[in-house]
Amino acid sequence: MDLQLQEKIIIVTGGSKGIGNGIVNVLSDEGAIPVIVGRNKEHVLNAVKMIEAKNRKAYYALAELTDPDQCKAAVNTVIQKFGRIDGLVNNAGINDGIGLEKGNYEDFITSINRNLTHYYLMAHYALTELKKSKGAIVNIGSKTSVTGQGGTSGYAAANGGRNALTREWAVELLPYQIRVNAVIVAECLTPLYERWLKTFPDPEKKRKEITSKIPLENRMTTIEEIANTVAFLLSPKSSHTTGQLLFVDGGYTHLDRTL
Repeated sequence: MDLQLQEKIIIVTGGSKGIGNGIVNVLSDEGAIPVIVGRNKEHVLNAVKMIEAKNRKAYYALAELTDPDQCKAAVNTVIQKFGRIDGLVNNAGINDGIGLEKGNYEDFITSINRNLTHYYLMAHYALTELKKSKGAIVNIGSKTSVTGQGGTSGYAAANGGRNALTREWAVELLPYQIRVNAVIVAECLTPLYERWLKTFPDPEKKRKEITSKIPLENRMTTIEEIANTVAFLLSPKSSHTTGQLLFVDGGYTHLDRTL
C-alpha cells in the first residue's frame, strides 16, 4: 500500500533509538523525510547516516526536550530548512521509576517533564505549520508500568496525560482538519526493555513468563509493528481516524488472560 507520505516532513522526538528509530526508518522507507529530534548528537547523527546509507532522506535537530526554548528552537530549525511540517510523532520518554513511597516532589516533576511536558511543547510550537498542512500528530504512549515493576508514579501520570492530551487535541484541532491519535505500547523489546530484563537472575525465564501472557502468538510486539501503525496514522490512508488510542500489543491489554 502506498501511504502517500513521499516528501512529507515529519518530526520524530527520540528518533535515534528504539521505537523512535523504528518509526524513522519506516517513514524514510515510505519516502517521507523524518526529522529526528534528540539530545545525543552522536546517536542522532548515526541514525541519520544509516538512513542516508539506504539512499533515503532524513534530517535532525538537537534539543534537550525538557527545555522549552530548545523545543522551540528545534521546531524553528525544521521550518527554516523545509518551510513546512506535515506531521509530529511525540515519542521520547523513559520509565524512570519515580514512585510514591520512595519518590519526592522534585523527582516527580522531573519525570513529568521528561515524559509529558515536551509532548505539549512540540505540538504547540509546530501547530502553525500543522494547520497549514492539515497534518497529523501521533503520540506514543505506554501501559503504566513495566511488567512486574511497581513504583512508577511519574511515568504512569505522564502516560495518562498523553492519552488525555490525544483526545483533547483531537477535539480542539477538528476545525483545522488535524488528526491526533495515540499508539499505546505494552511489551516491546526495545533496548531499554532488554536492559530491564537483564536485571533479573534469569532474563530468558522472565521474558518467557511475560510472553506467555501475550495472547497473540505469545510473543512481544516488534518495533516495526509499532512503526507501521504510526506511519499509517500519519498518512492520508487514515484520513477519517482521530482521537483514537490504538493498542498495538497482541491483545495483551484487553483480551482475557484465561486465553
